[in-house]
Amino acid sequence: MIINSNINGIGGMEFAKFKLKQGVTEEKLIALSHLVETEFLTQQDELIIHMLLRGADGDYADVVFASSQQKAEEYCQQWLHNAAALSYLDVIEHGSAQLTFWTRIH
Repeated sequence: MIINSNINGIGGMEFAKFKLKQGVTEEKLIALSHLVETEFLTQQDELIIHMLLRGADGDYADVVFASSQQKAEEYCQQWLHNAAALSYLDVIEHGSAQLTFWTRIH
């Protein structure tokens, strides 16, 4: 998990819900999440919080809070150009990812 700044600066978020590919362990997902944080997300100036969540139904969620929804969307697009992020994406079951973006209104 990353907490970079005062949470009052949160203006937007990305919520990505997904399932793991058959045979991928939660331990591997966590290790890849740490790799993405150290090699990619810590370099994003306006990223405020990153966390990985597990739901009761076997789903996972990757959550990013940033200074704006636009920044959250930009960071999401950058995952496709980072080797660590691509390794993380490779353990996600094809077709299971559901990405939504949100703007803070209050």
